[in-house]
Amino acid sequence: MSAEIETSRLQQLDHAHFMHPFTDHNDLGAKGTRIIERADGVYIEDTAGQKILDGMAGLWCVNVGYGRKSIADAVYEQMQTLPFYNSFFQCTHPPAVELAHELATLAPEGMNHVFFTGSGSESNDTVLRMVRHYWALKGQPEKQVMITRENAYHGSTVAAASLGGMKPMHRQGGLPIPGIEHIAQPYWFGEGGALSADELGLKAAQALEARIQAVGPDKVAAFMAEPVQGAGGVIIPPASYWPEVKRILAQYDILLVVDEVICGFGRTGEWFGCQYYDLTPDLMPIAKGMTSGYLPMGGVIVADKVAEVLAAGGEFFHGYTYSGHPVAAAAALENLRILKEEKIPEYVRDVAAPYLAQAWLTLADHPLVGEARSLGLMGALELVRHRETRERFAESLKVGERCRDYAVEAGLVMRAVGDTMIIAPPLVITTEQIDELVTKARQALDMTWEALSSER
Repeated sequence: MSAEIETSRLQQLDHAHFMHPFTDHNDLGAKGTRIIERADGVYIEDTAGQKILDGMAGLWCVNVGYGRKSIADAVYEQMQTLPFYNSFFQCTHPPAVELAHELATLAPEGMNHVFFTGSGSESNDTVLRMVRHYWALKGQPEKQVMITRENAYHGSTVAAASLGGMKPMHRQGGLPIPGIEHIAQPYWFGEGGALSADELGLKAAQALEARIQAVGPDKVAAFMAEPVQGAGGVIIPPASYWPEVKRILAQYDILLVVDEVICGFGRTGEWFGCQYYDLTPDLMPIAKGMTSGYLPMGGVIVADKVAEVLAAGGEFFHGYTYSGHPVAAAAALENLRILKEEKIPEYVRDVAAPYLAQAWLTLADHPLVGEARSLGLMGALELVRHRETRERFAESLKVGERCRDYAVEAGLVMRAVGDTMIIAPPLVITTEQIDELVTKARQALDMTWEALSSER
């Protein structure tokens, strides 16, 4: 069977049966899906034979790159030894125990307990349960409200989507659920106006204090945020933001939940994004880079002060069939070994991130780009009609989507968040491959600019 015929067959089956996440299925059916069939290092390849540099590390997760045989071997060995057993009924198994210990050694000081889940969404559902139960056990059951940020993404289950601040998600399914408040994000380019970056950072942080006072400090349980908002558009908070947030939370005795699903496991150049910003979380949701996406797994790393209260409260009526799945845990352990032994977070900090920052900034001179920014191995380009005024294109032009498609044509996966183009490549990307990424990103910008020439 030719590659073209096989691709067509798979596209037809896909359209007939596979309901994709975050997808307009009528649009997808008209275009036909791109069938990815293999990958190696930082590259993926489709059934048409096109080799594409994966600038999004799968979905923010393939930190050690594709094709790691040692992870496959670890999974195979565990499959043969113990393919599954649950962690209910006072049982455990070696991979989950070893992984919990390993995570405790990597986590910030005072965070020595892990609750395992199957995904980042499940991790954030778990956080909501833990936070509210913690305060009830402390004799303050009225502390129920979680404060999060507008345009934040914390997952797609009912609780996680409610914790997130993405309005299109809230319009479907009667979300958010009660007890969740959303405040302004620290998005200087998009919402800073005439303010300096530091002024905007302080303003966004002080919105937290204003909301705490409006809701009542005796009712607010926790503030949840990513160190850098990933799916929201790689929104990097100004330097003034996190210090002010820390001051506010300490003043009002409110828990800090740092969502590390994207930033964790080396993406910022530190093991966790909270370490980059000198934060002390009370709970830390994790997933994605824990297994580099080789198998689904998530968790919540819990500070000792919270874990001790939960333990003293007797049974916590919460859990998942696959909490601490032995095969996923085996994949995670091997993935963490690779990250440690190859010193990948240090490589990001000392080599890849500084190189990307310099190379990525060269795209700021493009007439379509209003801002080029990066932190660690995350980057964003703001696409604008007029650079001086930051005026956006009409939404109907779908400039970001068009740039995304041109990027794939040029051999690069970039993601579009509205008219913001974002990247988060595998952490093992070389400096030569960073040059290739930036060259292909510029090609996509040029192609988009040319296509818009008659519409500007």
